[in-house]
Amino acid sequence: MTDGRFTPIEEYGFVGNLETCALVAPNGSVDWFPFPHVEGPSILAAVLDPDRGGRFRVSPTGPFEGSQRYVERTNVLETTFDAAGGTATVTDFFPPAGKVDHPKKVLYRKVDCTEGSVDLQVEYEPKFDYGRADTAFVRTEKGVRAEGADERTLLEVPTDLDVADDRVTGTLAVEEGDTEWVLLRCTGAEDADTDPEGALADTIRYWREWVETCRDEGSGCIFEGPWHDLAVRSGLALKLLTHEETGAIAAAPTTSLPEDIGGVRNWDYRFNWLRDAGFTVQALSSLGNAEGATEYFEWFVDLCRADDPEAIQPLYGLHGDSDLDETELDHLDGYRNSRPVRIGNDAADQTQLDIYGELLLAVDEVLQLGRELDDEEWETVRNIVEYVRDVWDEPDAGIWEVRGAERQFVYSKVMCWVALDRGIDVATTYGYEAPVDEWRDTRETIEEDVLENGYDEDVGAFVQAYDTDALDATGLLIPIVGFLPFDDERVQNTIEAIEDRLLEGEVLVRRYDGDDGLPGDEGAFVLCSCWLIDALALSGRIEEAADRFESLTEYVSSLGLLAEEVDADAGAQLGNYPQAFSHIGLVNSTLYLGHVRGYESPGAEPMGVRLGDPVDPEDG
Repeated sequence: MTDGRFTPIEEYGFVGNLETCALVAPNGSVDWFPFPHVEGPSILAAVLDPDRGGRFRVSPTGPFEGSQRYVERTNVLETTFDAAGGTATVTDFFPPAGKVDHPKKVLYRKVDCTEGSVDLQVEYEPKFDYGRADTAFVRTEKGVRAEGADERTLLEVPTDLDVADDRVTGTLAVEEGDTEWVLLRCTGAEDADTDPEGALADTIRYWREWVETCRDEGSGCIFEGPWHDLAVRSGLALKLLTHEETGAIAAAPTTSLPEDIGGVRNWDYRFNWLRDAGFTVQALSSLGNAEGATEYFEWFVDLCRADDPEAIQPLYGLHGDSDLDETELDHLDGYRNSRPVRIGNDAADQTQLDIYGELLLAVDEVLQLGRELDDEEWETVRNIVEYVRDVWDEPDAGIWEVRGAERQFVYSKVMCWVALDRGIDVATTYGYEAPVDEWRDTRETIEEDVLENGYDEDVGAFVQAYDTDALDATGLLIPIVGFLPFDDERVQNTIEAIEDRLLEGEVLVRRYDGDDGLPGDEGAFVLCSCWLIDALALSGRIEEAADRFESLTEYVSSLGLLAEEVDADAGAQLGNYPQAFSHIGLVNSTLYLGHVRGYESPGAEPMGVRLGDPVDPEDG
């Protein structure tokens, strides 16, 4: 049974300004809004606690039905209310930071009445600093100012407002043809000049110009075909998760949306994982957004240059912050009573050896786009590869950040091999100085070790770790990153074993089937489902892969958005939302399906798969 106080995760719309974001429910309520940046404290967090989190709602006073859509090819969100007396639409957006000449710290809510007449209730209940700060309200000539902790907001509404019980309320009556503006000005924009209509027009123009890089008409783009719009929407979501100042990409804009309803698998994802690097650069470059891919590359290379390889963290704040200590917010009940609510993430302190391979994949990808490395950047890359030579045989926490004893994870070994392999390829292809012969020796040693200890003959597959018979969906990446060819019997055996043990229904794939030390279950991982599709497509099982991809699209929200996981039984989305990894997987699966069907990519070659490598479907 669901709790009616909570909106299903997949029903939220998502808007932002390339610094922060907001989740908007179909009932017109903004239920999540961190400020001033996506990793900052929330002003509104009803998604985590309807009573203590805070919300900003504009919706009809009587019964209504709400629906949402994005203005075509933009991140401007429209919520339409069909009420007894008429129809009204609320258009939500932020001007993108640094892209248009309008204040970026203003949430614009345009109210249009398109039929009849509608009375709308405005309810603003800010709860600064995750609801931990006291809130003070002050009336001004423009509206009502709210203050808490170190932040302020100014609510402007063209009607009288009442303040009582830490809540601002008012009624906005509109008739057919009326347009009204509701503005939430945040710290630094209280007195800024605003031109709402101009801000809307310029914001729409910016997003549509950005999307032009993904057009398919007459371009021969790899995204031609039935999934073009889905890939473009994923690209728009990824761009909205990108921090304009640094180029860093948040894994998700939310914290503690649960992987298991009522359970403890609730994490803060408002940071940048270096592991995402290779997959993200691939997705952005394949969408034609070489500039975004390069900016992201430059950001994380600069981070790695600042630290010696041993000190590189698996994740950082979007401004490069390294102190991400995890804290539990005991005063919040959590989404559908899923406790604890966490801010910060202790995985930043883990050892995760796979990240070095993913960094080298990103380096390889960006070089294919024509970006060259300067001497200092190459020194950073070379130091990473040298470090991998020293540590590849050590245990670690793995890609899934297991919170227990470190182990000899197969995927971590494979990605150490990738670091050596791509380091060799980059050095020899582009003429950078490196001890290539020594790197080749280490690469061969890692390969022999993985083949001897990572493949279990009794299981008939590559396993999760050297000391277990558990399977892990990362086994699907072994051929994708080039460790073994797709027609290798061990690769095909692993795909079949994963289909047998980790697949639920047509396409939903769980991450692994071993014990991870945490209570409760979790949903199927969207990215792993994409990996299965990729492995099938590149193994020559093209139509099967396309059919499974079509099945996966059924779980995408009506707005084209995806959380981290899917409940295989209920079909509901789980985990933080929208999830970059899920959208990266969606884009890259579209890439691979296009690749095997003969389309050309506007960016670099598919990651790990040199053109021509996939199995011929007649032989697959």
